Amino acid sequence: MSENDSIDMMIKQAVFESDPQKQNEQFRAIIQAASDRGIYPASIQSLYEAAGQGQFSKITVPAINIRMLTYDVACAVFRAALKDKVGALSFEIARSEIGYTKQSPAEYTACIMAAAIKEGYRGPVFIQGDHYQFKQSAYEKNPEAEINEIKKLVKDSVEAGFYNIDNDASTLVDISKNDLNEQQAKNSQVTAEMTRFIRSIEPKGVTISVGGEIGEIGKGNSTVDDLRAFMNSYLKLLPKGIKGISKISVQTGTTHGGVVLPDGSIAKVKIAFDTLKELSNVARTEYGLGGAVQHGASTLPDEAFDMFPKVDTIEVHLATGFQNIVYDSSCFPKDLLSKMYGYLDTKCISERKANETDEQFHYNTRKKALGEFKKEMWNLPEADLKKIMQELEERFSLIFHKLNAVDTIKLVKKYIK
Repeated sequence: MSENDSIDMMIKQAVFESDPQKQNEQFRAIIQAASDRGIYPASIQSLYEAAGQGQFSKITVPAINIRMLTYDVACAVFRAALKDKVGALSFEIARSEIGYTKQSPAEYTACIMAAAIKEGYRGPVFIQGDHYQFKQSAYEKNPEAEINEIKKLVKDSVEAGFYNIDNDASTLVDISKNDLNEQQAKNSQVTAEMTRFIRSIEPKGVTISVGGEIGEIGKGNSTVDDLRAFMNSYLKLLPKGIKGISKISVQTGTTHGGVVLPDGSIAKVKIAFDTLKELSNVARTEYGLGGAVQHGASTLPDEAFDMFPKVDTIEVHLATGFQNIVYDSSCFPKDLLSKMYGYLDTKCISERKANETDEQFHYNTRKKALGEFKKEMWNLPEADLKKIMQELEERFSLIFHKLNAVDTIKLVKKYIK
């Protein structure tokens, strides 16, 4: 049996192992096998600090959320990255995605590391907890319980090799207040508390890259005044000697997944690139951060991606567009798609809005079928799977070029030790 066949079998067996103890042992064995080959989880902190000090610019790091077929999709990412010499790249999964895709942090890391082994990648791998978001209703009902739930998720993630954590307390911003400092007060407070907690559980020799967020994605655009109000309060709340966040997520006109029209197509949106440029500049020059982060970008038109490095966006989060490539591929089994949509028609009917077409409803909810049909997805016919992955690989390569992330292996080697 070849090494590739062996790693294929190891990761599939681990993902679908029913005994939790055996499963964790198998995940650890895969991560150890990666370590033996010089593949290891890493923090992107030093790279973002270098950006904050003006040591490089005009490079945007693609942060890729993988919701489905994680091992195979990660293989496609690594193939494109190796071809284009991309080192500045991260894999991530959000709090909500962990739930509806049924992927624990340990499983996610094992899939990424197994893919790195298979494709012959060597060096640091940046794995990130994306949108570890506080639920406003839960926080208002019981702040301590909601904070503790996020802390548990962070602890599990760090133990799994997530050395990059994006806190999202932007849901706690209170725009009913007239004063910007009061609007951002809870956000600053909770983000500071989470930063202190993360620093307390860091593995020896690792400085986890921590992100903050000032504007909830899909709501009103962020401003420089919002950024300053958040950062000034946040820094005052951090104890002396505690390293703060390395980047700041902002809202400049996108929504997660895009806005779907009645016929199932995606509405065009206009990104406020001037605002994004100004926010990144202030984040770097006044606070030493890597820059501003753009969420909800994967469904944007191709020409938008060229703009992100030009305005010094440090990181762009990409998810739904890749999910769409899989679902909408002519090679995706029609019978499986029909089953998944039938499941949504029953399980998610309460989420259906008045006057929403079938195309809109299925588009908006189909991510929630991924966990339920995970095994069927992993068992797609090999020929069909290969064609879908080829399409994804080409898409990853296109985005790497547009974000100016190509030929960044040397940059990563310079700053990530």
